[in-house]
Amino acid sequence: VASAGQSNSAMPAGHPDISGQQNVPNSPELQLAVEKAKNNPNDFEAQVKAAELSNRVEQYEQTIEFLRIANKLKPDDYETIVNLGNVNFDSGRFADAEKWYLAALEKKKDDSNVRTDLGLTFIFRDTPNYDRAIQEFNTVLTAEPNHVYALQNSIVAYLRKGDAAKAKENLVKLETTSPQNTAIPRFKDQLNKLGAN
Repeated sequence: VASAGQSNSAMPAGHPDISGQQNVPNSPELQLAVEKAKNNPNDFEAQVKAAELSNRVEQYEQTIEFLRIANKLKPDDYETIVNLGNVNFDSGRFADAEKWYLAALEKKKDDSNVRTDLGLTFIFRDTPNYDRAIQEFNTVLTAEPNHVYALQNSIVAYLRKGDAAKAKENLVKLETTSPQNTAIPRFKDQLNKLGAN
């Protein structure tokens, strides 16, 4: 799944990059991990390992199944909660991803990367909510004004909303914060199409 900027460069750090990974659903390592997890339903580590390997080959249903079991075994494990958000996000279940990201933020409200991913869920839905996305990105940017991914995705949200002035304002900040950012030329092009000079 691409980010709002249509490249993994807009994903917050910590959000798994699934590009370039081999899609080998029946690898022996995966088969063994799945078998071990199914045979040991109370083994948290086995569930996490099976989920990790399933996710590598984009078997999202199976990944979510193992992560849910892991979450039941250790409901307070923060990484499992975030991973449930990430896998639901990557499989296009943005409302489910929102639920898990909100659960993670209840435990760690200042996790800027999770909050940025939460904002992205509102951009990608069939009925986007750009204002809610912008609200989440702005929460991150208030705490961390130079958070590149929140800044970049806020520009996407403003552009899609048609707010050229705000998009341009944040683009100026992005150019200062991350001058080599590969999304900058695309943003400038989109701003020109919106008639912003």
